[in-house]
Amino acid sequence: MRLPKPWPRPFWRFAKRLTPTSLFGRSLLIIVLPVALMQIAVTYVFFDAHWQVVNSRLTEGLAGDVAWIVKSYGEDPSPANLAKLTERAQADLSLSIERQQGGVLPKGRRGSLFVASDRSLSRALSRRIDAPFWFDTGRYPAYVDVRVAIPGGVLRIIAPKDRVFATRGQIFILWLTVATVLLTGVSLLFIRNQIRAIERLALAADAFGRGVDWEFRPHGAREVRLAARAFLEMKARIEKHVEQRTTLLAAVSHDLRTPLTRLRLELALAEPGPRVAAMKADLQEMEMMIDDYLAFARGAGGETASRVKVAELLDYAARAIARQGVTVTVTAPPHLAVEVRPNAFKRALANMVANAADHASHVELRAEASVAGGIEIFVDDNGPGIPGDRFEEAFAPFSQLESAITTTTKGVGLGLAIARDIARGHGGDLNLSVSPLGGLRGTFTLP
Repeated sequence: MRLPKPWPRPFWRFAKRLTPTSLFGRSLLIIVLPVALMQIAVTYVFFDAHWQVVNSRLTEGLAGDVAWIVKSYGEDPSPANLAKLTERAQADLSLSIERQQGGVLPKGRRGSLFVASDRSLSRALSRRIDAPFWFDTGRYPAYVDVRVAIPGGVLRIIAPKDRVFATRGQIFILWLTVATVLLTGVSLLFIRNQIRAIERLALAADAFGRGVDWEFRPHGAREVRLAARAFLEMKARIEKHVEQRTTLLAAVSHDLRTPLTRLRLELALAEPGPRVAAMKADLQEMEMMIDDYLAFARGAGGETASRVKVAELLDYAARAIARQGVTVTVTAPPHLAVEVRPNAFKRALANMVANAADHASHVELRAEASVAGGIEIFVDDNGPGIPGDRFEEAFAPFSQLESAITTTTKGVGLGLAIARDIARGHGGDLNLSVSPLGGLRGTFTLP
């Protein structure tokens, strides 16, 4: 058995571009498209199998009456015969007859909203009447004006519109349109209510990832409430895990610092000398390494986010490296603020700035609002920088890139890894590029 050939890829790409990307748009398409297709099919069947047949019979009947009137008047074009035909047509056929002496057929006309009805009437009159004729179905709301050329003038016949068209057809289409609009409106309300529950769940997940306290209660359809409850249970487990890890790290930090403090005290009481100085340096490096390890393992530490002015964060980072003799320039709009975990983000910013200060004599800190609606913080230095193909390698834990910068790199290579981890924990990122000052540029992007 031969399998059917799949649709070509260009077709699927084209269909994908036409398909809405949002869940709201796709849900609406799933509901509205079948209803619209059904309405179109019903309307087509109605017009083809009923309305056009009825209209055709009505127009044939009117054309026959008009042909009879014209023929009868042509056989005896006297005023008496015209009066007799007028009286009989009014009583039996609901038609009004008027002879326009010396009149001519008009050139233009107003057509009906339904062009098919005009075509049906034109065909019927053409089959029944040999003389030139003219008709207008749009000038009068309830009447049709038919005029036939006769010797010496024009014979004008006014007929009720229900003698020509099935007026129920317009009412049917009107009710069909109103029903479609009402059903679409109800669908919009229900779909929007369900989509709002999913949007709130997404916002709650995003806020939790950025450490923002977001009050959220499950609502919506059963499946959405099930997903929301699963999210809340996961959130509780993660918070409990973070709390336990923070407690454990605090205990580890205390246990490690106790013997280090005793060593520092013993070295302080020892006789000064080169060996004691070297031991003090080793002890200081050990404490710094422990601080880096704990900071990397602790992460955000369960800190709650709050709104902070960006200028204050940059000033804090600038003061931290000003003691090293590095020239620091800070540029930030005073009104610019961001919602972050203050201590965690200060640590990320301080790590990036300290890395720049270790290898440069001038550092620039600048913040501005981005085009996408977030905030960008630039850390530029005039140091040696690193090759572009090693930007991502610099973020790897314990990576120091000594060959690219210097052979006396401080720390254990966790500063940039911690900074990027904190930035991404706030829903943003940290990337490296070439600085306009000639060194390295670190760019924090925050929502």
